Amino acid sequence: MEEYRTIIHLELNGVHEYYGSPASMYDKHTAEELGISKASLNNYFSKLSENDLQLYQNSRCVIRKGKLYTKPSTRGRKKQESE
Repeated sequence: MEEYRTIIHLELNGVHEYYGSPASMYDKHTAEELGISKASLNNYFSKLSENDLQLYQNSRCVIRKGKLYTKPSTRGRKKQESE
C-alpha cells in the first residue's frame, strides 16, 4: 500500500516554504500577504481533478499542492513470533 501525506509548497518573494496543510500555512502568513483567503484556496484546489496540475499562482505567490511519499511505519507493531 502506497502511503503519502499532502504537502503545500509556498513560494513567496523568492523564499520556498513547505507546510502539511493550507491551514498551517495561514498560521504563519495572512490572506493579505498571500493574496488569497484560506477558504478560496481550499475551494480552488477542491475543484481541480487529480490529473490537473495542483498549482495556484497570483502576483504575490505560487502555491503548489503535492504528495510526500512516506515509508509505511512499523512503529508500535508487535513482531510475530515464529513457532
